[in-house]
Amino acid sequence: MQRRLLIATLVLSSLLLIVGVLPINGEAQIYDTVVRLHVLANSDSEEDQALKLEVRDAILEVTAPCLAGCEDRDEALLRLEAAMPDLQAAAERVIGQAGKGYDVSIGLGLEDYPRRDYDSVCFPAGEYVSMRVCIGEAEGQNWWCCLFPPLCLGAASVSQTEAEDACISVGFTPSQYKIITESDAPVYHVRFRLLELLQG
Repeated sequence: MQRRLLIATLVLSSLLLIVGVLPINGEAQIYDTVVRLHVLANSDSEEDQALKLEVRDAILEVTAPCLAGCEDRDEALLRLEAAMPDLQAAAERVIGQAGKGYDVSIGLGLEDYPRRDYDSVCFPAGEYVSMRVCIGEAEGQNWWCCLFPPLCLGAASVSQTEAEDACISVGFTPSQYKIITESDAPVYHVRFRLLELLQG
């Protein structure tokens, strides 16, 4: 009798633990809510890496006003598509001013991202809609951020308050926001892993 009670207690405890870490309330929809930015440098040379950051800044100067007031990802994607000529021109201008003859390609599509920590948030690994900016051979180290909601500020950091305002304004639920901002807690590492497995 005692053994059965012990087994029942262990099973119940395990179930409660699993329920406590399972993604709930649409947390897996995090992947369907954001647009990521991925800028790939021509090479790992110091010059090409510096140019990558200049191109990043030029891209963000276009996307910041373009995405202002967007309420969801679908609207953001429509605006980004319409802004492609301006984005292309901005990137080419920076590359030309640097005296380089590199081609640059900019496109929107699905892309696999590793887990990424930013100053205020952390996104689980998985497949996201991404704006991919390839400079020249695109064989150098790359730069990643979250383009929508607008958490990319170039070299600057987004504060916790700014990150929360940006995420909530585009429809993140409290549970979704919680999972990307409390990732240092062990339970959230487990929930990230479960989200990543579900996404896979």
